Amino acid sequence: MKNDFFQKLIYQLVSKLFVLPIYKFVFRGQLMGKENIPKKDSFIMVANHGSLFDPPFLGHALGHNISFMAKSELFKIPLLGFVIKACGAYPVKRGIADKNTIKTACKKLSDNNSIGIFIDGTRQKNGRVNKPKQGAALLAFKNQKLLLPVAIVNSHRLIKFKFCIPFFSKIVIKVGKPVQPPPQFIKKRS
Repeated sequence: MKNDFFQKLIYQLVSKLFVLPIYKFVFRGQLMGKENIPKKDSFIMVANHGSLFDPPFLGHALGHNISFMAKSELFKIPLLGFVIKACGAYPVKRGIADKNTIKTACKKLSDNNSIGIFIDGTRQKNGRVNKPKQGAALLAFKNQKLLLPVAIVNSHRLIKFKFCIPFFSKIVIKVGKPVQPPPQFIKKRS
């Protein structure tokens, strides 16, 4: 119980003191489709991924403490590892079927925590979904949780320089209507 309080406190401090000013004032962040965010039950948010700023921007804009899978190497960086863990992130070993990560995600969902998955599994230079993975659909099926589709516009090109002067792109987060979990799960063959 004490750990939950500490985690929520760290999350609120990071969200309000650091993420809010950067999201709202530097990148002129805008949220569209707020009415589509489930109010009562946890969900699986699926999104494109173009920037390291995506997880904090999404968590702040959606108004939920969303637990993201993060590559295990990030947890070894002293201050960053502490902060992302306190904000609910959990490690994933990329390139392999990491059963511990699936168990952690299922546990978070069963405890009524929402999770976030970047559907390509990594950042994309063009900011689009290029090669979606099946992990989110599997978790939705196993846990019978809604999938919440979200598009982050411009995160792959946050800053442009003209004559050594930085220009910051406007970030728009578009939330789609929730999608019911699949009635069955059939693993696609590679």
